[in-house]
Amino acid sequence: MSVGLYMDHHVPAAITRGLRRCDVDVLTAEEDGAADWDDERLLERATHLGRIIFTQDDDLLAIGRQWQHSGREFAGIVYAHQLRITIGQAIRDLEVIAKVMAIEELTSLIEFLPIR
Repeated sequence: MSVGLYMDHHVPAAITRGLRRCDVDVLTAEEDGAADWDDERLLERATHLGRIIFTQDDDLLAIGRQWQHSGREFAGIVYAHQLRITIGQAIRDLEVIAKVMAIEELTSLIEFLPIR
């Protein structure tokens, strides 16, 4: 089991680097040519690629909630508030999610970090 992650353009590069050092499959919006895309399009892209999107953006979180309420399927969102998690904790928690969870377990779900 392994889940690929898609990093929103708001995510600090240190989180992406740390995940890659842990052998987690990570693709950033910038690497995907989507740095200027709006949040809805990013969520669509991550879903199309079969990747969970990690964000620290409240607007993308709101879109995910709207999609849940309307029954629109998406690959899953992991959200962490910028001021409530350290870079190290984000790396550890995202590594657990990526290495333990299956994409099917996260479909249309929103998970919050830090994991408690």
